[in-house]
Amino acid sequence: MAALWASRTPLTTSQVQAQVGAGLAYNTVQTILTRLAAKGLLERAERGRAHVYWPTKDEASSAAAQLRTTLRAVGDRGKVLREFAAGLDDDEAEILRQWLSERSGES
Repeated sequence: MAALWASRTPLTTSQVQAQVGAGLAYNTVQTILTRLAAKGLLERAERGRAHVYWPTKDEASSAAAQLRTTLRAVGDRGKVLREFAAGLDDDEAEILRQWLSERSGES
């Protein structure tokens, strides 16, 4: 996903393989891309004899969706949120405070 988020254009399997490196076989990369597309995380289109892939959401939106999924899966959401907030550094906490303040002003 990182290779696709970093790209400004859709990538072929070969291009993703080159970006990822790590000695992954072409078929392995192709299988991963196909599965991510089936899960709705990627879009896919034909380009000549190959397929190109691009993310359906940007990195921030995808991370936020994962956090929401995690929150829905736990019993005490408040505790999880408090633990998460307690681990933020000062800059991150300020970003969250500012956003919450702006959000409460919209009501």
